[in-house]
Amino acid sequence: MKVIFFDQQIKKFISKLEKTSFAKTLQMIGLVEELGPNLRMPYSKKISSNLFELRIRGKQELRIFYSFYKNEIFLLHGFVKKSQRIPKKELETAKSKLSRLAIA
Repeated sequence: MKVIFFDQQIKKFISKLEKTSFAKTLQMIGLVEELGPNLRMPYSKKISSNLFELRIRGKQELRIFYSFYKNEIFLLHGFVKKSQRIPKKELETAKSKLSRLAIA
């Protein structure tokens, strides 16, 4: 499956990561590209019907929301995880982008 960045915001988030987090993120994106919907915990978690969370562990805990659409993987939104729960603002941003994806 092909990975597509939804917008410049997600590209910028990934490019500004520190070196080891950047490398791990690229590795995890490669894994989701290779395994698609078969990628499971602890690397990926289903959040809602068509929204998934790529879980990048390390010095920084990172999360990237993604979705499958028309046989492609869209990276929607990323953030640095600082608490147990997904911050409401981050989830709403991802869901908003997901709804725009379905319209496009």
